[in-house]
Amino acid sequence: MEIDLIPLSQLPSRYGIARSNLYNRLKDLQIEPIKQGKKAFVNSSQLQLLDQLHAHLQQGGITSEFVKQQQGLIASGTGTMETGTLSPAQHRSEPMVVIQPTALVSVLEAVVKRLLPSSKSRLSYLRELEEAYQNGWLLSTSEVADLLGLSPSTVTGYGQEFNDAGFVFTRVGIRKGGEIAWAIDKEELDWNEPTKRSPIGVKEAFSDVFDP
Repeated sequence: MEIDLIPLSQLPSRYGIARSNLYNRLKDLQIEPIKQGKKAFVNSSQLQLLDQLHAHLQQGGITSEFVKQQQGLIASGTGTMETGTLSPAQHRSEPMVVIQPTALVSVLEAVVKRLLPSSKSRLSYLRELEEAYQNGWLLSTSEVADLLGLSPSTVTGYGQEFNDAGFVFTRVGIRKGGEIAWAIDKEELDWNEPTKRSPIGVKEAFSDVFDP
């Protein structure tokens, strides 16, 4: 039997996120919870939309991309009637196919972007990290993973802090959409430490073999 209403209080544990992150997702998806007395609920269509967003974020996506791809479908989760949403009467009549051009273009752009080789310089990611460091920007897990050429799960698996390419990445909170926020700093180098030199010179090292 399909559950019609799901308590809002159960969703943070369902997705493993804070309540404030859940409210941000509801706002981004334009979902208005159904209130009954002092309790709030979402229906099965709204829950399905939230599940799809969570899966998208787990795969390293961001909320804005998901919203663009789901234009015309978000309305079905909010209970309103917009293009791409079928009423019960329409479900009982002849099938109607509605194509959302904007959503289709967004999906095609994402696919082409992943298939085409990148024309950026191999060192461009270092310049972008330097820019983020200089401006004090907080990057999401998916943004850090994209710059370092890693998967989002690998980045989160590093724990509270990790080093890469001369930069230090530290967890500092949660970005809008539920992704971890990372602060960027630089590894400190002690320039006062003398350079270590080999105690044996080049001539001494080869003296047994060659002595001009």
